[in-house]
Amino acid sequence: MNALLLIDIQNDFMPGGTLAVPEGDAILPLVNRLQPQFELVVATQDWHPAGHGSFASQHPGCRPFEQGELHGLPQTLWPDHCVQGSTGAELHPALSQHRLEAIFRKGTDPAIDSYSAFFDNGHRKSTGLADYLRGRGVRRVYLAGLAADYCVYFSAKDALGKGFGVFFVEDATRAISAEGYQQARHDLAQRGARFITAAQVP
Repeated sequence: MNALLLIDIQNDFMPGGTLAVPEGDAILPLVNRLQPQFELVVATQDWHPAGHGSFASQHPGCRPFEQGELHGLPQTLWPDHCVQGSTGAELHPALSQHRLEAIFRKGTDPAIDSYSAFFDNGHRKSTGLADYLRGRGVRRVYLAGLAADYCVYFSAKDALGKGFGVFFVEDATRAISAEGYQQARHDLAQRGARFITAAQVP
């Protein structure tokens, strides 16, 4: 079975949000159109406690987007975003949600960031998504959402590592950085991911 994974389509990643991805809202019509083509649709949410260690505000003298360290791991320091219970953490109101079977929340541990839908950044804890998908008989995952060079990329990489066929729906994602996305795309292609457009989804 094929599953559609909708990664972090949340208000804070949209134009006007605290960590806006350029043209992030442009993916919404495509993502909504894709959902009926899949038996299983799953979403993720960045779901940080207030004062999360990845926030630049928690590191005196540091500014957003500087590179730092968090408990032994390299860490981009982000603006405060997707704080649990905030409007910014909510799924975007224009995202059709009636076909979502499950929502997996990540980034809940204040001591470690979590880009991937499957693991935290240190691969210390699993979200349970891989087991959930296997339990449903899923063999291939199609990824869309935000941001292409961070959470969608790391989710795709971990999906490949867990043995799923991975299809990256390029026009249903947007990146923070074009250069960062090209590096991510090259890495995923080397690992066996396939890149398609929404029109090519079977």
